[in-house]
Amino acid sequence: MSIFTGSGVAIITPFNEDETINYPELKKLIEFQIENGTDAIIICGTTGEASTLTDEEQIDCVRYAVEVVNKRIPVIAGAGSNHTSHAIELAQGCEKAGADAVLLVTPYYNKTTQKGLIKHYKMIAESINIPIILYNVPSRTGLNITPKTCYELSKIKNIVAIKEASGNISQVAEIAALCGPDFDIYSGNDDQVLPLLALGGKGVISVLANVAPRYTHDMVASYLNGDTKTATKMQLDALHLINMLFCETNPIPVKAAVGLMGYNTGSCKMPLCEMDENNFENLKKAMEDFGIIK
Repeated sequence: MSIFTGSGVAIITPFNEDETINYPELKKLIEFQIENGTDAIIICGTTGEASTLTDEEQIDCVRYAVEVVNKRIPVIAGAGSNHTSHAIELAQGCEKAGADAVLLVTPYYNKTTQKGLIKHYKMIAESINIPIILYNVPSRTGLNITPKTCYELSKIKNIVAIKEASGNISQVAEIAALCGPDFDIYSGNDDQVLPLLALGGKGVISVLANVAPRYTHDMVASYLNGDTKTATKMQLDALHLINMLFCETNPIPVKAAVGLMGYNTGSCKMPLCEMDENNFENLKKAMEDFGIIK
């Protein structure tokens, strides 16, 4: 059974001036997402700046999101690490905090072999009872989950899906062919949602949804309901805005964009710094053209 079908938002984490989590603002953002049709909340992922949170902050943030959502839609918690024991601790903490599933990025920096990847994920899977979504983003981690490795991991009972952000559509096709329809694939790239859906994907874990939740939900729903013409137009119409949301390292632009919508997001934590002024103005113009802000 799928954890979710449709658009899951990789939600930002708003901070106060002292860099603590701004929980009242996070609640507003979660309610905004649910009101606009988002199908799942992905908390403390890359876009949520999990790498700058302490373990305690991360688990508290997950717990808070679970309480606010109150079972209306699934809450998927980022719990990856480049140290297997640490990833197990985080995953267990997220499970205890009430997460419906965990999203586990590949080990970064120290990396590992494909054999090591299988052992890493197997050890985490055996330590928890909730479902696991693998997260493949080699542009950030320097480590790719190959289709054959994905197939081996799909045999583990609670490893049920992958967020694929390699950008390699041929690789996604091979994963789909090897793993079959019972293993879910989510797009990790907002500019490639439809190609993944065409290969049997279940939806997207989206940065775009932070600023256009209803649009992203409707785009996926249109495709899954057979209206490929509308879905294709929506994908292409959003392309410029998507590109602007990634004109600098994520989540720098999207956090600025949500701030332009009137939310008190706070700054990203260093070393992520404020946007280049020209990029900021171009992002603002793209949001105006898209009808998000006036």
